[in-house]
Amino acid sequence: MRAPLETFSYEYPHPAVTTDVVVFTIRDTRLSILLVKRANPPHQGCWALPGGFLDIDEDLDTCAARELQEETGISGLYLEQLYTFGATRRDPRERVISVTYYALVPQDALATPRAASDAAEVGWHTFENLPPLAFDHAQIIEMAHRRLVAKLDYSTIALQFMAESFTLSELQGVYEILLNQPLDKRNFRKRVLSLGLIEETGGLRRSGKHRPAREYRARHPRRVEIIK
Repeated sequence: MRAPLETFSYEYPHPAVTTDVVVFTIRDTRLSILLVKRANPPHQGCWALPGGFLDIDEDLDTCAARELQEETGISGLYLEQLYTFGATRRDPRERVISVTYYALVPQDALATPRAASDAAEVGWHTFENLPPLAFDHAQIIEMAHRRLVAKLDYSTIALQFMAESFTLSELQGVYEILLNQPLDKRNFRKRVLSLGLIEETGGLRRSGKHRPAREYRARHPRRVEIIK
């Protein structure tokens, strides 16, 4: 049981704090983002990122995970803190500071999210064709995408989009979707295999009339759960 918080009298007014979460996945060869349609003012009826207000006795990571589950039914994601947005007029209700997060969902973990809490609808939207968004959420998504692309060169972030087993062609396809440009097949494979991040499963996969391709898996996979 948590100890009761001590109360003090402060000279300065306190802004409200929210958390907002950018959830990426790849659907039908398109980078997609999970959005909720707001059921209440302000921006009622507009699409927005899942998120909400921080409880007074709640830490930031817990708030982000709770709001994501309450509004979309998704839990178990690894959430990485992105940035803090605090423009003075970003929310018409009051001074609100948003601590933002982003997360990735593997292609084989997709399910139909369910709208709950104060979300009227929830759904996946392609990054290149997003609807008009509430608050400064378009700016948040742009920053999350830049962070995602920047980490491709020095992290295992692309593997978090992959199914438990995959071919090198499928992995290259993910890189090309994220970078929005084609990559040289030979150079890509040479670089990826040299990093030691993936290993062969021993299985083969045939696609059409092409020769069977070797299957790979991440050496240290991180799986997610989606509550249906």
